[in-house]
Amino acid sequence: MNSATDFDDNAFVTPPTADYLERLADFLNSHRRVLVLTGAGLSTASGIPGYRDAEGIRRGRPPTEGPEFRRSDALRRRYWARSTVGWPVLAQAEPNDGHRALARLERSGHVAHVITQNVDGLHQRAGTSSLIELHGNIHHVRCLACGHVQARAALQERLLRDNPALAGVLAQPLPDGDAQLEPASLEQFVVPDCAICGGVLQPDVVFFGDNVPRERTERALGWMEGADALLVVGSSLMVFSGYRFAKLAAAAGKPIAAVNVGKTRADDLIGLKLTVPAQQALPRVAALLDGAPLS
Repeated sequence: MNSATDFDDNAFVTPPTADYLERLADFLNSHRRVLVLTGAGLSTASGIPGYRDAEGIRRGRPPTEGPEFRRSDALRRRYWARSTVGWPVLAQAEPNDGHRALARLERSGHVAHVITQNVDGLHQRAGTSSLIELHGNIHHVRCLACGHVQARAALQERLLRDNPALAGVLAQPLPDGDAQLEPASLEQFVVPDCAICGGVLQPDVVFFGDNVPRERTERALGWMEGADALLVVGSSLMVFSGYRFAKLAAAAGKPIAAVNVGKTRADDLIGLKLTVPAQQALPRVAALLDGAPLS
């Protein structure tokens, strides 16, 4: 393997060659408090659509804005109708080899913490324990009035009972359990409210236009401060809540590596980058660190 001093030459590679897999393994082996930041690109192999193309440009319709969701009855009707159709994609998703490899790296001591921008809950299911879900978890729903939290799966039963016409409807899945539905599908939709107080329900996630809760942000920044290196996996870092970690690492002189298919906002800060799917590279790197030869 190469020495730790070889991580600052802005090396990018497309195929997961043995040399670069060894360099990423060396990166993880040479830094004992590695913080991992993950994004939507990690979960595409689990069947969950990503947000952006290889150039980091957002695909599809504009994302749901938190302030508008809370202000607009029409937007809530559209969101929950689409979510009723799109939810099964997330509900049925399973962790892929990339998620499992990160959990394996945590168990072996090569990863200290994981911060994810994803809301799909797949890191937890893969076995990662030291985890911050920066943008929340789509598997929970919160009442904005009384604070009651319920499982999204339980709410799905109610949504289908109140809106039987949507049972079995097929639509193009979108990120975060959403789906593309035509406006005519929304006219008769019954919007769910809180069964406790009748208040407005919102998925327990940070929508665009909203801030990550302060306590969560402070904990994540504390992990970044205590880390000695940053590994970005499956994130374009186009959203500032993720990009800030690369900026902080670079400002502190901490090396940054990335496994991401396509451009990132921090490409000029990254010393070692594999532009390959995480589910291909990370299991091989984990095996290397466990002493197995590359196949």
